[in-house]
Formats: sequence, C-alpha cells, structure tokens
Amino acid sequence: MKPSENKKLYWRKNLQYLGILLGIWFVTSFLCSIVFVEQLDKIRFGGFRLGFYFAQQASIWIFVVLIFVYAWLMNRLDKKYQTDEENAEDSE
Repeated sequence: MKPSENKKLYWRKNLQYLGILLGIWFVTSFLCSIVFVEQLDKIRFGGFRLGFYFAQQASIWIFVVLIFVYAWLMNRLDKKYQTDEENAEDSE
C-alpha cells in the first residue's frame, strides 16, 4: 500500500473514532443534561435525580473516560498503520 493511501486510511479511521466519541459525549453532556433532564429527573441515582447527576458529574466522568478510550484506540491505530513514534524513529 502506498504511504499516501496509508495516511488517508489512517485519518479516515481517526475521524471515525472522533465522530463516534464526540457523539457519545454530545448525548451524555447535552441531551441527557439539558434536553431530557425532566424525563431523567423521574429516576433516582444515588439519592439524586438522574438528570441532575448527568449535569453535575456523569457527563464529566464520561468525558474523562472517553479521553482514555481515544488514547487507547489511537495507540492501536498507530500500531496498525505503523505510525507510532517508535517506528518513526526506526525509519529515520
């Protein structure tokens, strides 16, 4: 495979990961915290209304988890397309 094709596939997959993870973050931080808060407030979680919990803590925790998931996915992607830093140093 040509290096330019390899880079295109790499970035396409990277954008796919970003789209999915940002979609999850949008749903949890915006929709669950603002749009569907009244419906979620009917459910209790740890003594708090679920809509309140999403707005105050859950969306932040989910964002932090998504950062780690993105790092893990990108490490796998780097190894698959051999773009990780160790291979880049070896090729120089």
